[in-house]
Amino acid sequence: MTKLVFFRSGGVFYGFEEQGHTGYGEEGDDVLCAALSAMTMLIINTVEVAYASSVDFTIDEETTNIRVRSKAALPEFEEDELKRYAVSGIFLAYYKQIEDMLEEYYDYLDVSVEDRDYDE
Repeated sequence: MTKLVFFRSGGVFYGFEEQGHTGYGEEGDDVLCAALSAMTMLIINTVEVAYASSVDFTIDEETTNIRVRSKAALPEFEEDELKRYAVSGIFLAYYKQIEDMLEEYYDYLDVSVEDRDYDE
């Protein structure tokens, strides 16, 4: 099972953490894990390249732990309101997509939201 924890501060999504394999298929052929990986890289690249914002991420291949966060989603770090909405919006969109996927893959995903400040 993959555990996904989304980070939110002041009602604004700014990141997430993923841990573990889904167990949906054999390692290397698990389409659910592949989908999560592809969406994660889409978020990293979108924030970094399309929105020209910094994104803090770590990917541990051995433990399968992934952590992605961006200060650009939060008003205390980013003055540009449009950029904040864009960055926080993609994290919110990922959360909503995962919620939709829970309908079919509830045995393979554990999803939660943590309200917490961005810590260094």
